Amino acid sequence: MSTLSKRLKEARLLAGLSQEQLGLRIDLDPASASTRMNRYELAKREPDLELVERIADELGLPAAFFYAVRDEEAELLRLFNTLSAEGKERVLGLLRGES
Repeated sequence: MSTLSKRLKEARLLAGLSQEQLGLRIDLDPASASTRMNRYELAKREPDLELVERIADELGLPAAFFYAVRDEEAELLRLFNTLSAEGKERVLGLLRGES
């Protein structure tokens, strides 16, 4: 299983969507939505960057989440994305060593 396929399945399950539901939400052809998403999750095919960006937008995640190799990085990206602009600035300030 590739990193992308693992993250795709993880994100879809967190959103509580079936493969078909996610495929339809990102405008895949209804006749093949479930099959295509299944192939992406099994790493039999890899979606192009534009499709990954559509998936990310639909699931409220940054596209980088799908490429994060380490689980901690993926979790950080997912959680950081949920913060308000002010929250993001505060976290970045802490990481930069600012008070």
